[in-house]
Amino acid sequence: MGLLMGEARNQLRWADGKTIKNEVDLQDIGTETQSLLEQLRGEALKFHKPGENYKTEGYVVTPNTMALLKQHLAITGGQVRTRFPPEPNGILHIGHAKAINFNFGYAKANGGVCFLRYDDTNPEKEEEKYFTAIREMVEWLGYQPYAVTHASDYFDQLYTWALELIRRGQAYVCHQKVEEIKGHNPPPSPWRDRPVEESLLLFEDMRKGKFGEGEATLRMKLVMEDGKMDPVAYRVKFTPHHRTGDKWCIYPTYDYTHCLCDSIEHITHSLCTKEFQARRSSYFWLCNALDVYCPVQWEYGRLNLLYTVVSKRKIIRLVETGAVRDWDDPRLFTLTALRRRGFPPEAINNFCARVGVTVAQATMEPHLLEACAREVLNEQAPRAMAVLEPLKVTITNFPAPKALEVLVPNFPADESRGFHKVPFHQTIYIEETDFREEADKGYKRLAPGQPVGLRHTGYVITVQNVIKDVSGRVMELEVTCTKSDVAEKPKAFIHWVSMPLACEVRLYERLFLHKNPEDPSEVPGGFLSDLNPDSLRVVHNALVDSSVRSARPFDKFQFERLGYFSVDPDSEEGK
Repeated sequence: MGLLMGEARNQLRWADGKTIKNEVDLQDIGTETQSLLEQLRGEALKFHKPGENYKTEGYVVTPNTMALLKQHLAITGGQVRTRFPPEPNGILHIGHAKAINFNFGYAKANGGVCFLRYDDTNPEKEEEKYFTAIREMVEWLGYQPYAVTHASDYFDQLYTWALELIRRGQAYVCHQKVEEIKGHNPPPSPWRDRPVEESLLLFEDMRKGKFGEGEATLRMKLVMEDGKMDPVAYRVKFTPHHRTGDKWCIYPTYDYTHCLCDSIEHITHSLCTKEFQARRSSYFWLCNALDVYCPVQWEYGRLNLLYTVVSKRKIIRLVETGAVRDWDDPRLFTLTALRRRGFPPEAINNFCARVGVTVAQATMEPHLLEACAREVLNEQAPRAMAVLEPLKVTITNFPAPKALEVLVPNFPADESRGFHKVPFHQTIYIEETDFREEADKGYKRLAPGQPVGLRHTGYVITVQNVIKDVSGRVMELEVTCTKSDVAEKPKAFIHWVSMPLACEVRLYERLFLHKNPEDPSEVPGGFLSDLNPDSLRVVHNALVDSSVRSARPFDKFQFERLGYFSVDPDSEEGK
């Protein structure tokens, strides 16, 4: 940006710097998403081409690899295939936006397809509302899945493969308790070398519900990068599944399911965050142990934001304690919350493009995301006028017997994008803060003896009388108006409303006071002790011009001199 500005300033030496900056910003927005695609094509230089998985460092080649890759290419036609595999046990947040952009963006940049696959292997935590909200957010960000699939679609195949794994001597039924196998150095299982036939019978008993929860697991015979030994492949859970009902009382784990679902769907690039690096060897091991097509897992750094929490458990605590209203409370950084606050999807995608795809974890300030939102809203949100703290003003010499119509440009920088009409009546309302009884040095707005212009009207008003209540508070102003072409040029122009609509306005600030509310060294009392008491201010009696009357939920406006606002979905007819 600095280089662009420098070049522009050199060539337009006498132009206003701020105007140049705005123009450079506007022209740059369109290139953001493009730059992400180019970036992803650049990443592709380091990634393998479809069918050339074996060229990836660390990829395990077996005697069957080349034949399996040949079959894979025959099925996909050499197409890039990625997947976005969320667990349907919570709402997506800003970190997921990076994963969505990377998976869908990489496929798009390389002429491929991306699956939306729900990793629904834990029936205790899954709810239908999460399935719906996840798909809605993917589509809101502008992406269409090639197919919507579920890990549960493949439960029969996964079970068949588990039996095969036991037959090949690569898995066994174990009775160690969860507590015994937790941690980094648990004791080896005394059942590791039990006969294959015994494990097959016991696994069948697990499926028939003959073991209680925690009494038996199926474990795979391998040591992972982090030293974890024999990860669990299946566990007993007597919980009906939202899609398969009570057909199963054993459910596969992430370690077992993930790579096999990737294999079934012929994923070429399994893109996941850095914490899954320790599972890369088990990913390759399991596909090869079963002699099935083995995709390549690639890891990238997570995206984190300061001044927020994104973990499901912590957001639930915030909702339960009343600190926020729900998952879509605009002070959170879930995608539903960002949509409700008024962030356009393009802004979130642009932000992900700016963060880029790196192996290192990226921790960003929220104001960078807000800057992306302003750039898009500047182009998308039509202007309107609103008054948050109204002060009544009566124009005693109003030039017409009834209200006049004033034309206001939707986008003052580009009047070709149309106008809207607002009424201009002898009674108007201005911001309380735009009037002072005594004008200090440097104060340019309305005061006795100091007129101001009314935006878009062509009139200047001058105070004639200040009306107060018994406590001395200013309740109303009586003013006279003069056409601006004959009046002396005022020091300032202020916004106003006339014959307005009443509305409630919610002004949001950061939810937390510290950058890292979860860090005990920064916030010893825990994240709930770090809540900002001023994170929400509700203005009950704001007034807005009638041009917003037909606005629908999520429509966005720039209220002149105030900022960007979005119509809240809990608005009702006439409210």
